[in-house]
Amino acid sequence: MLLSDRLFRTALPAAALAALMALSACQVRPLYGGAEGTALNAKMHQLAFNTPTTPVAQYVLNDLIFLTAGGLGESADPKYDVNVSAFAITSEVLVDDSSDTASAGRTIVTADYSLRRRSDSKLLASGRRKAIALVDFPSQEFARLRAIRDAEQRASKEVAEIINADLAIALNKEPPEVLPPAPAPQ
Repeated sequence: MLLSDRLFRTALPAAALAALMALSACQVRPLYGGAEGTALNAKMHQLAFNTPTTPVAQYVLNDLIFLTAGGLGESADPKYDVNVSAFAITSEVLVDDSSDTASAGRTIVTADYSLRRRSDSKLLASGRRKAIALVDFPSQEFARLRAIRDAEQRASKEVAEIINADLAIALNKEPPEVLPPAPAPQ
Protein backbone atom coordinates (compact mmCIF):
# COMPACT_ATOMS: atom_id res chain seq x y z
CA MET A 1 0.00 0.00 0.00
CA LEU A 2 1.35 3.40 -0.94
CA LEU A 3 1.87 6.20 1.55
CA SER A 4 -0.67 8.42 -0.30
CA ASP A 5 -3.36 5.69 -0.01
CA ARG A 6 -2.75 5.38 3.73
CA LEU A 7 -2.84 9.15 4.15
CA PHE A 8 -6.06 9.38 2.12
CA ARG A 9 -7.77 6.67 4.20
CA THR A 10 -6.92 8.38 7.48
CA ALA A 11 -7.57 11.93 6.29
CA LEU A 12 -10.98 11.21 4.73
CA PRO A 13 -12.75 10.27 8.00
CA ALA A 14 -11.11 13.19 9.79
CA ALA A 15 -12.28 15.62 7.06
CA ALA A 16 -15.79 14.18 7.15
CA LEU A 17 -15.90 14.56 10.95
CA ALA A 18 -14.69 18.17 10.69
CA ALA A 19 -17.36 18.93 8.08
CA LEU A 20 -20.09 17.43 10.26
CA MET A 21 -18.95 19.46 13.25
CA ALA A 22 -18.93 22.65 11.18
CA LEU A 23 -22.44 21.95 9.86
CA SER A 24 -23.77 21.22 13.34
CA ALA A 25 -22.86 24.79 14.33
CA CYS A 26 -25.25 26.21 11.72
CA GLN A 27 -28.48 27.58 13.11
CA VAL A 28 -30.79 27.49 10.17
CA ARG A 29 -34.47 27.59 11.06
CA PRO A 30 -37.65 28.49 9.24
CA LEU A 31 -38.63 32.14 9.51
CA TYR A 32 -42.32 31.45 10.15
CA GLY A 33 -42.04 28.02 11.78
CA GLY A 34 -42.74 26.84 15.29
CA ALA A 35 -43.43 28.97 18.34
CA GLU A 36 -41.20 31.73 16.95
CA GLY A 37 -43.44 31.87 13.88
CA THR A 38 -46.52 32.49 15.98
CA ALA A 39 -44.78 35.34 17.79
CA LEU A 40 -43.50 36.72 14.48
CA ASN A 41 -46.98 36.64 12.92
CA ALA A 42 -48.30 38.57 15.92
CA LYS A 43 -45.55 41.19 15.46
CA MET A 44 -46.25 41.41 11.73
CA HIS A 45 -49.87 42.30 12.59
CA GLN A 46 -48.66 45.22 14.74
CA LEU A 47 -47.39 47.44 11.93
CA ALA A 48 -48.63 50.91 11.01
CA PHE A 49 -47.85 52.30 7.55
CA ASN A 50 -47.34 55.85 6.30
CA THR A 51 -49.58 57.58 3.77
CA PRO A 52 -48.23 57.09 0.24
CA THR A 53 -47.24 60.11 -1.83
CA THR A 54 -47.07 58.50 -5.30
CA PRO A 55 -49.18 55.91 -7.12
CA VAL A 56 -46.22 53.51 -7.11
CA ALA A 57 -45.85 53.91 -3.34
CA GLN A 58 -49.57 53.13 -3.07
CA TYR A 59 -49.08 49.89 -5.04
CA VAL A 60 -46.15 48.87 -2.80
CA LEU A 61 -48.02 49.70 0.41
CA ASN A 62 -51.19 47.91 -0.67
CA ASP A 63 -49.25 44.71 -1.34
CA LEU A 64 -47.17 45.13 1.82
CA ILE A 65 -50.22 45.62 4.04
CA PHE A 66 -51.82 42.54 2.54
CA LEU A 67 -48.65 40.46 3.04
CA THR A 68 -47.95 41.54 6.62
CA ALA A 69 -51.49 41.27 7.90
CA GLY A 70 -52.58 38.25 5.91
CA GLY A 71 -55.36 40.23 4.24
CA LEU A 72 -56.79 41.61 7.50
CA GLY A 73 -55.77 45.24 6.92
CA GLU A 74 -53.79 47.50 9.20
CA SER A 75 -53.47 46.93 12.93
CA ALA A 76 -55.77 48.68 15.40
CA ASP A 77 -52.97 48.72 18.02
CA PRO A 78 -49.65 49.13 16.16
CA LYS A 79 -46.33 48.86 17.98
CA TYR A 80 -44.10 49.52 14.95
CA ASP A 81 -44.08 52.19 12.24
CA VAL A 82 -43.16 51.40 8.65
CA ASN A 83 -42.34 54.27 6.33
CA VAL A 84 -42.18 53.46 2.62
CA SER A 85 -41.48 55.78 -0.30
CA ALA A 86 -41.33 54.47 -3.85
CA PHE A 87 -40.97 55.66 -7.42
CA ALA A 88 -40.75 54.11 -10.88
CA ILE A 89 -38.66 54.84 -13.94
CA THR A 90 -39.53 53.40 -17.34
CA SER A 91 -36.91 53.35 -20.05
CA GLU A 92 -36.91 52.20 -23.64
CA VAL A 93 -34.54 49.38 -24.53
CA LEU A 94 -35.33 48.37 -28.12
CA VAL A 95 -35.49 51.46 -30.32
CA ASP A 96 -36.34 51.11 -34.02
CA ASP A 97 -34.02 53.53 -35.85
CA SER A 98 -36.32 53.91 -38.85
CA SER A 99 -39.32 55.14 -36.85
CA ASP A 100 -37.51 56.41 -33.73
CA THR A 101 -39.91 54.51 -31.47
CA ALA A 102 -39.32 51.76 -28.95
CA SER A 103 -41.03 48.40 -29.03
CA ALA A 104 -39.93 47.29 -25.56
CA GLY A 105 -38.70 48.71 -22.31
CA ARG A 106 -38.22 48.10 -18.65
CA THR A 107 -39.71 49.62 -15.55
CA ILE A 108 -37.62 49.86 -12.40
CA VAL A 109 -39.46 50.37 -9.12
CA THR A 110 -37.27 51.61 -6.26
CA ALA A 111 -38.54 51.71 -2.69
CA ASP A 112 -36.91 53.04 0.46
CA TYR A 113 -38.26 51.75 3.75
CA SER A 114 -37.66 52.06 7.48
CA LEU A 115 -39.04 50.16 10.46
CA ARG A 116 -39.15 51.87 13.87
CA ARG A 117 -40.36 50.69 17.24
CA ARG A 118 -43.02 53.13 18.50
CA SER A 119 -42.12 52.91 22.18
CA ASP A 120 -38.62 54.39 21.80
CA SER A 121 -38.40 55.30 18.06
CA LYS A 122 -35.47 52.92 17.64
CA LEU A 123 -34.66 52.15 14.00
CA LEU A 124 -34.91 48.38 13.59
CA ALA A 125 -34.41 48.11 9.82
CA SER A 126 -34.06 50.28 6.76
CA GLY A 127 -33.01 49.85 3.19
CA ARG A 128 -33.59 50.36 -0.50
CA ARG A 129 -35.08 47.63 -2.67
CA LYS A 130 -35.51 47.52 -6.44
CA ALA A 131 -37.37 45.33 -8.90
CA ILE A 132 -37.49 45.33 -12.68
CA ALA A 133 -40.47 44.51 -14.88
CA LEU A 134 -40.13 44.21 -18.64
CA VAL A 135 -42.77 45.83 -20.82
CA ASP A 136 -43.78 45.70 -24.49
CA PHE A 137 -44.87 49.02 -25.97
CA PRO A 138 -47.93 48.76 -28.23
CA SER A 139 -48.43 51.33 -30.98
CA GLN A 140 -51.54 52.85 -29.37
CA GLU A 141 -50.78 55.51 -26.75
CA PHE A 142 -53.43 54.42 -24.22
CA ALA A 143 -52.31 50.80 -24.49
CA ARG A 144 -48.72 51.95 -23.97
CA LEU A 145 -49.65 53.85 -20.80
CA ARG A 146 -51.60 50.86 -19.51
CA ALA A 147 -48.63 48.56 -20.22
CA ILE A 148 -46.36 50.86 -18.22
CA ARG A 149 -48.82 50.94 -15.32
CA ASP A 150 -49.10 47.14 -15.36
CA ALA A 151 -45.29 46.89 -15.28
CA GLU A 152 -45.20 49.29 -12.31
CA GLN A 153 -47.74 47.12 -10.47
CA ARG A 154 -45.78 43.91 -11.18
CA ALA A 155 -42.50 45.40 -10.00
CA SER A 156 -44.21 46.97 -6.96
CA LYS A 157 -45.54 43.57 -5.92
CA GLU A 158 -42.03 42.11 -6.10
CA VAL A 159 -40.57 45.00 -4.07
CA ALA A 160 -43.30 44.55 -1.44
CA GLU A 161 -42.46 40.85 -1.11
CA ILE A 162 -38.77 41.65 -0.58
CA ILE A 163 -39.55 44.35 2.00
CA ASN A 164 -41.97 41.97 3.74
CA ALA A 165 -39.12 39.46 4.16
CA ASP A 166 -36.81 42.21 5.45
CA LEU A 167 -39.43 43.30 7.99
CA ALA A 168 -39.98 39.71 9.12
CA ILE A 169 -36.26 39.22 9.66
CA ALA A 170 -35.99 42.45 11.67
CA LEU A 171 -39.06 41.66 13.78
CA ASN A 172 -37.86 38.11 14.38
CA LYS A 173 -34.80 39.60 16.12
CA GLU A 174 -37.02 41.60 18.46
CA PRO A 175 -37.36 40.10 21.95
CA PRO A 176 -40.79 38.69 22.73
CA GLU A 177 -43.21 41.04 24.40
CA VAL A 178 -43.33 40.50 28.15
CA LEU A 179 -46.84 40.72 29.52
CA PRO A 180 -47.36 42.06 33.04
CA PRO A 181 -48.29 39.39 35.59
CA ALA A 182 -51.98 38.82 36.11
CA PRO A 183 -53.38 40.13 39.40
CA ALA A 184 -53.77 37.51 42.08
CA PRO A 185 -57.33 36.35 42.73
CA GLN A 186 -58.83 37.67 45.93
